[in-house]
Amino acid sequence: MGEQNFNVFLPHNTWSANGHPAGHKGIAVDPELRVLFIVPAYNEALTLPSLVRELQTLFPTCDVLVIDDGSTDQTRNVLKGLSARVISLPYRLGVGGAVQTGLHIALQEGYEVAVQVDADGQHPPQEVPKLLAAMRQSGGDLVLGSRFLVPLGYRSTFTRRLGIRLFSHLLSLICRARITDATSGFRAMNRRAIKLLATRYAEDYPEVEAILTVHKAGLRMIEVPVQMSERRAGHSSIGPLDSLQYLVKVTLTILMNLLRKQEPHDHD
Repeated sequence: MGEQNFNVFLPHNTWSANGHPAGHKGIAVDPELRVLFIVPAYNEALTLPSLVRELQTLFPTCDVLVIDDGSTDQTRNVLKGLSARVISLPYRLGVGGAVQTGLHIALQEGYEVAVQVDADGQHPPQEVPKLLAAMRQSGGDLVLGSRFLVPLGYRSTFTRRLGIRLFSHLLSLICRARITDATSGFRAMNRRAIKLLATRYAEDYPEVEAILTVHKAGLRMIEVPVQMSERRAGHSSIGPLDSLQYLVKVTLTILMNLLRKQEPHDHD
């Protein structure tokens, strides 16, 4: 697949879904567009309430779905009183299984767009319109928010940045397009991408493999610049030693994915 079909970069001052500059307060989304926010959460009781309130305030016509991935804290209980829908998995599946659960629901219930937002607060809701505007303007199937296309903002730890750079380089070679933030979980998917990824979403390293899956299926991925933040509370489940193991395993996963034959996919 050529670069022209895969990756498009939009300017940082892209407009929001309602014609206001990105970051404008009181963001509106076309009420006829059914949008589902998928928020995978594992032990994020300290950050979830404020995130859900922000999403509901900024996007009152959209629905919020929290996938409680077998949390052992008060993740489910802290959302009582809020109108977000919560599904608690009986045990931890990992972010891949949690997101795929949300995608299955988006597919079954007819949502046209699914937006994945991390529960730890690293993905500011004010940046979501950039993803929606890019999807509307370009017709992309998967819109990925990249923290490395803006001069400021949180860019993760040094070790993780090295891994992200390696994965992004490998994917850029494979997809013949420049990719800068291969592990970003801040993304929007249209109906075609929802249908594809609801059935073909990796459990262990979903962010990287989703890009490969979209590429091999002939769908279009767009990367846009977004600001990201440090997690608001708590600690990442991936420590320094885990990061090294993650680096090795994801690299092998990318290479093995190249050998795996892609089944035909219906784009309708």
